This record gives sequence, C-alpha cells and structure tokens, in this order.
Amino acid sequence: MHTFFLYFYYKEYKMKPQDTVDFHIRWSWHNISRMYNMKASEFEGTMAIGYTLLNIDKEGTPSTKLGPKMGMEPRSLTRMIKSLEEKGLIERKSDNNDKRMVNLFLTEKGKDWRKKARAYVIHFNEKVSEKIDAKEIKTCFKVLQEINEIIDDNNIFNN
Repeated sequence: MHTFFLYFYYKEYKMKPQDTVDFHIRWSWHNISRMYNMKASEFEGTMAIGYTLLNIDKEGTPSTKLGPKMGMEPRSLTRMIKSLEEKGLIERKSDNNDKRMVNLFLTEKGKDWRKKARAYVIHFNEKVSEKIDAKEIKTCFKVLQEINEIIDDNNIFNN
C-alpha cells in the first residue's frame, strides 16, 4: 500500500499498523526472507535461488512449467534461469520428444545447493514445530488459505 494511504487509513480509523492482518504477514515474511537470505549468503546464494532449485524436479522441469509452479512472472523467471545457468546450478536441454521445448536440469552443484536449501527449510519447520503445536499450525494454514481465497475472488475493493 502507498505510504500516504496507510497514514490516512491509520489516522482515519485510529488503527495502528500492528492491528492489521497484512502487517503481521509482511513482518513474518520479511523475517523469514532475511533468515533464509543470511543462510544462503554463506555460499553466495539467495532465498530465491534456493526456492527455484527446490522447484526443479530431479528428472527435469520444462521451463514453461516452472513459472506457474512458483508463481513467478515470465520476465523474472527468465532472469532467474539465466542467473542459475551462469552460476553453474542448472543446464538447459531440449526435450527428446519435442525439440521446441526446453527442460531445466540441476547440475551437480545445483543438486548440492538444493540439498542445502531443503535442509534449511526442514530445519526451520522443525524449529517452528517445537514452539507451535500442529493444531495451531494447521489453523494458521487455514487462515492464510482463506485470506488468499478472499484476495483471489478479486472483489475486495468492488462494492
């Protein structure tokens, strides 16, 4: 949201930022992102690289399927694929059945980085599970799913 709008919204409705749903989601996501980026920086990676590597199947993934799988725009995905290739994490290969289609495969280095990313995600989830019981986590997932459904309905700001 635009800063002026937020200021007006909070003043008008006498709400503090921490009283809004989006504040807590954004704050948590910022912390998670920072945590993963700090860990990934130890081997010159990023959270985005790790996330991408985790979404490339071991038997290869068509480049056209990767974007929708990750919720990325084609332009951003093109830059990411180029970066992964330059770092030696993936390679492109033409499909055996359809030469127009390109599949992405992890290199040995990519498999190693993927293994690290997977371990970090598992470790984080284990730490969260130590503090928050499964029922509360399930409720959190349900609430977030419902928020996404509200947003996906695209009628939030329509009367």
